[in-house]
Amino acid sequence: MRAADLPDRIPDRIADRALAAPARLGRVRLVAVDGPSGSGKSVFADGLLDALRERVATVALVRTDDIATWDDPVSWWPALADGVLTPLAEGRPGGYRRTAWTADGPVPGDTVEVAVPEVLVVEGVSSARRSVRPRLSLCVWIEVADPAVRLARAVGRDGPDAMSHLRRWQLFENGWFAVDRPDSAADLVVDGSSPMGRMSEFRHLL
Repeated sequence: MRAADLPDRIPDRIADRALAAPARLGRVRLVAVDGPSGSGKSVFADGLLDALRERVATVALVRTDDIATWDDPVSWWPALADGVLTPLAEGRPGGYRRTAWTADGPVPGDTVEVAVPEVLVVEGVSSARRSVRPRLSLCVWIEVADPAVRLARAVGRDGPDAMSHLRRWQLFENGWFAVDRPDSAADLVVDGSSPMGRMSEFRHLL
C-alpha cells in the first residue's frame, strides 16, 4: 500500500482534526502514529504529512525506525525526548542522530535537525507511549489483527535476512503494547489490513 492509495478524505479529515486540537508541545501540535510493525504506519504517516502540508506552512516528521535498533526497540526514547521534544516545547530547534545500518550492524549516522514546526508527526512503535500522551494533540493507532500478515509485510520491506530479528521484534512489541496500551489511548484507530484502510470512529472528542 502506498500513501497515494489512501482515500483522500481520510488524511484530510485527520489533518483537520489535528489542526483543530490544541497545541500541547509548546506551540507545536504533536501527532503520534503508533501500532505494531507491518501495520502500515509509514504509509499512513506519509499520507497525513501530505494533507498537513496543504494546510500549514511547516510540518516535520520523525520516524522512530531512524533511532531504534533491533537490540534497542524502545529505550532510545531519551534521544527523542531530550533532543527533539523538549527543545521544540521551548520554541527551539532540535535534532537527533539517525541510525546508519552497515554490514557490521547499526552505527551512529548523520545528525538530523528538526526546526520548530506547526505540526510534528512522530511515527513508529512506541511513539504514543504513556509518558508523552499528555503532550499529544492527536494519537493514531494503526492495527492489523493477523500477525502473519504483518510479518510478511515487514519481511517484504526489510528482506528475508531480517526474519529472525522481526520475529523477536514482534514478541517484544506484543509485550510492550500489552503493558503500555497506546491503543486504548488512541483518538483514532485505522484498520491497516485493508489496502485502502478503514477509519473507525474517533474515540475521544478533541
